[in-house]
Amino acid sequence: MAARAPAHPHGGHPPTVEGRLRPALALRRNVVEFAQRSWQEHGDVVRMVVGPRGLDREMWWLHHPDAAAKVLSGAAWRSFAKRDQVYDEIATWLGRGLLAAEGEDWTRQRRVLQPVFTHAAVNDYTDLMVEEMESVISGWPVAAAPTPVDLGERMQHLTLRVVLRALFGESASDATQRVRRSFPALSAAIISRGLTPLRLPAAIPTAGVRRARAARADLVDLVDAMVEARRSGRTTGGDDLLGHLLTARDGERLLSDGEVRAQALVFLLAGHETTSSALTYTLHLLGRHPDVQDRLRTEVHDVLGERRPSATDAASLPETTAALKEAMRLYPSAPVLGRLAVEDDEIMGYPVAAGTSVVVAPWTIHRHPDFWVDPLIYDPSRFTTNGPRPQPAHRYAWMPFGGGPRACIGQHFSMVESVLALALILRSHRVAPTRSTDADHLPVGAHLTLVPTTPVLATLSRLP
Repeated sequence: MAARAPAHPHGGHPPTVEGRLRPALALRRNVVEFAQRSWQEHGDVVRMVVGPRGLDREMWWLHHPDAAAKVLSGAAWRSFAKRDQVYDEIATWLGRGLLAAEGEDWTRQRRVLQPVFTHAAVNDYTDLMVEEMESVISGWPVAAAPTPVDLGERMQHLTLRVVLRALFGESASDATQRVRRSFPALSAAIISRGLTPLRLPAAIPTAGVRRARAARADLVDLVDAMVEARRSGRTTGGDDLLGHLLTARDGERLLSDGEVRAQALVFLLAGHETTSSALTYTLHLLGRHPDVQDRLRTEVHDVLGERRPSATDAASLPETTAALKEAMRLYPSAPVLGRLAVEDDEIMGYPVAAGTSVVVAPWTIHRHPDFWVDPLIYDPSRFTTNGPRPQPAHRYAWMPFGGGPRACIGQHFSMVESVLALALILRSHRVAPTRSTDADHLPVGAHLTLVPTTPVLATLSRLP
């Protein structure tokens, strides 16, 4: 790795990426590769200017936990708002739900939605989730000989089925194909338009915009139909998320249909793509490390036996949780987090002007050698109490769910879902690598979440 610039130069510009067009094209091509290269070549705080003069914008890339803490937490977090181009596109296509809301609107939404994601509320959804997990996993085909499967494809199907069941209950059975068909077009439009230095108005019907419009219309129709059926009493919900949203109150007022839709669309996005990413890379790494996989399987059998797990069982599976957290360190589902400086401030000794886009990069922070011993090695013992490579004390050295007040509200839901899904998979299947995936580290990129650029192949053999 190239020598990094001093962390606290006290004034002046950070090291700057040369050029305007070539770096912008590299950023659009693969944001993860760009983040990695900018850090290796320029240091912990990196500046770039993209776009033609007069229409350009300044971006800072932040690869250090101190910079993340400055932007995401403490007294200054409101100085760095979710108003960059990516979040603007999220609001345009998915609505201004909790993920993209700002200011008092965000404060109000967070207050209204917090009860939906308490530990007690997640316990209500867990039976639905586990029932769906068991149904999907038991339906995986049994091959006469180990046959490679695409872990990413299989985990996306699993987590989408689970999140739809948690969201819509028994009404979710016909929604899977519609969501799988529509969300990729929306994600592609959001990230492509969010990262381009010259963004055309959304009213101009480019091919990508037309696909995104059709996809959004399909998803809006799906969610609105579910809400209308529930409001009218034609369908009834048990302890699913939609039922909680429909009874959530903003003071004395119930949420409107549009507000319920915006939260449901964000939950669909965050609830299946991030979890499928975490499970995909965890299973890939466990296939490469059979000793770790065997320890987890032993823990699962000791804790669960053959019974159906509940939400409280997730806390009784520390080895399984550690294996998942370490995979999320190496492969964070949100590899970059964008903000916009809304007033003049400073980051690690550099003055940053209002209007500057800042990008916190968990991808590089999770691999920073000043905070992680042997950062490229997969070692779940980092997240246990007695490992040879301890987890660093810095709060922002590990941040797969973001940090500060804007940290993901659904992180407990996600961890419970991920731990229990991993436990059920390992209880019934063994994962092994194929020759085409003969290394821990895989090529990746990012849409709205981390994605593999090639299929993540492995064999999943059913245990006797």
